[in-house]
Amino acid sequence: MEKTNSLPQPIETVVFDLGGVLIDWNPRHLYRKIFASDEAKMEAFLANVCNSAWNEHQDRGRSWADAISEATTRHPEHEANIRAYYERWPEMLSGSMDETVAVLEELRNCDVRLLALTNWSDETFHIAEKLFPFIEYFEGIIVSGRERLMKPDPAIFQLLIDRYRLNPHSTVFIDDSMRNVEAAGRLGINALHFTHADGLRADLASLGVIG
Repeated sequence: MEKTNSLPQPIETVVFDLGGVLIDWNPRHLYRKIFASDEAKMEAFLANVCNSAWNEHQDRGRSWADAISEATTRHPEHEANIRAYYERWPEMLSGSMDETVAVLEELRNCDVRLLALTNWSDETFHIAEKLFPFIEYFEGIIVSGRERLMKPDPAIFQLLIDRYRLNPHSTVFIDDSMRNVEAAGRLGINALHFTHADGLRADLASLGVIG
């Protein structure tokens, strides 16, 4: 697990990404059912129709109605599959990443604030809030779709800092995307690239956050 900064002072706040760190979200969990495990057809659909760039517009605040309209205009032959991206969205969640949730549980007993910063559509985030009780552990959560800003835009990290009055140098940010880690690091935040829970625990221990 890579760290972008050395530790300048004791850590007061730990900020988690959610998808890919605490929650296993992946459109393939749904589309393997839709495409009857035809991996090639599924990957072609996710690369050319409902791809990451298309989905990121929803993370940035575009409505799902507009997203579906745009995609079906481009690919009318895939209308049912496009609509499934939103209508069957909960099926993209396979559950919590329990080993990382255990780290989060451990941090609840430490003298640190817990926050979350996630790229997520405002129209679907309520589903995650109902499914994953640990979301209540966070003092606050910044959801990109609500703010119409998303990682790695430095503006959303600055919003995090300003809203919660954080000292970047006493803050740890955890994300599975290196571009987001690098963006946080450029603002002086101690940023950790998440790959697995054991590595995260080791990094937090090296920063003196957990024993």
